[in-house]
Amino acid sequence: MTLKKSIILIAIILLIDQVSKIYIKTHFLLGESYEVFDWFKIYFIENPGMAWGTKISDFVSFISDRTGKIALTLFRIVAIFGIGYWLYTATKNKSSRILILAISLIFAGALGNIIDSTFYGLLFNDSYHQIASFLPESGGYGPLLEGKVVDLLYFPIWKGYLPDWFPFFGGEYFTFFEPVFNIADVAISTGFIMLIVFNKKAFPKNE
Repeated sequence: MTLKKSIILIAIILLIDQVSKIYIKTHFLLGESYEVFDWFKIYFIENPGMAWGTKISDFVSFISDRTGKIALTLFRIVAIFGIGYWLYTATKNKSSRILILAISLIFAGALGNIIDSTFYGLLFNDSYHQIASFLPESGGYGPLLEGKVVDLLYFPIWKGYLPDWFPFFGGEYFTFFEPVFNIADVAISTGFIMLIVFNKKAFPKNE
């Protein structure tokens, strides 16, 4: 897989990711949902932290939310340069197609969420009790590096009380699958799964 093809794939994923996020941001109220099927909903939430709706306070509770957001965004920016260099060297060295494809997916997903956390605070007003506008006259809801990641895909495939004999969570109400996520999260997760499942093909040993 060439670098040119990799860039095209990254561009396509970014386009789908950003178009879906911008549409939801400018057409849905925060917390609003639309049921596509019983097991699939478009559900608009904003994630100030990490991927798959994970709250930043779960990981950086020892510092303020604002400091944590900025630190996480800066970490993502540094990481994306590292991933980009990895992708460049992989294509230059003509590494396996699986490896280049996986890195491309991870890069596209990481960049998609970086765009949100870096710029969305400047580009949109907040979505509380109103539908957000793009480039509002009153300004955005936050400064540079303090944007929130838009999540919108929700698959509550099963809801109900677990049997009492179930380990740890017996008798509790449970939803599978509970996280709300976006296209960028899917790309990142798919890339990592490919590296794990196809490890030998991604990193073949030299004879």
